Amino acid sequence: MNIAENIKSFKAEIPEEVTLVAVSKTKPESDILEAYNAGQRIFGENKIQEMTEKWENLPKDIKWHMLGHVQRNKVKYMAEYVNLIHAVDSLKLLKEIEKQAKKYDRTIECLLQIKIAEEDTKYGIDVDEADRILQSQAYRDMTHVKVVGLMGMATLTEKEEKIKKEFSFLKTTFDTFKSRYNFLHTLSMGMSGDYKIAIDCGSSMIRVGSAIFGERNYN
Repeated sequence: MNIAENIKSFKAEIPEEVTLVAVSKTKPESDILEAYNAGQRIFGENKIQEMTEKWENLPKDIKWHMLGHVQRNKVKYMAEYVNLIHAVDSLKLLKEIEKQAKKYDRTIECLLQIKIAEEDTKYGIDVDEADRILQSQAYRDMTHVKVVGLMGMATLTEKEEKIKKEFSFLKTTFDTFKSRYNFLHTLSMGMSGDYKIAIDCGSSMIRVGSAIFGERNYN
């Protein structure tokens, strides 16, 4: 598995306006450095403790994205450095991010996770709830949190039509929201198995792990 070659071929393949997040969860720092030396600067993790250790040891111009479900009591550990939190699924979580970001005088960007898959294992909120959050006075009063877009995960299935339908729904939702909230600019959808469909459906950010780094190292 040549990580540097994989990064280069992805950058050549995807449209210029699509951001590549290299999903480095479970991967050693040496793998991340290999991708870094090939020009990759955005890395995604799903465990805050693991991400924090990597942040401490790796170059400081790396932008760290938190991809997994976030427990409110863990926000404080990443507030100093995290660039984008992908999976925000409540106003309570936004309030905690606001509180912790304020301590470092930072603004942390976030995406609201919309549940588009039928699987119960997927987190996320419905469209109405996302709309309520963005309209709420509580959110409008926040000065250290900025919701910049939406994200979603499609059903894990071989049926491309189903994936396409879910991504298209999210893109339509994003376009509707964007007309209401002009500060939204990022639509994060698509992973190693379905990023091509996601890009065709209008994704502006893809999260790719195994297609860059190989299979995950679960202990």
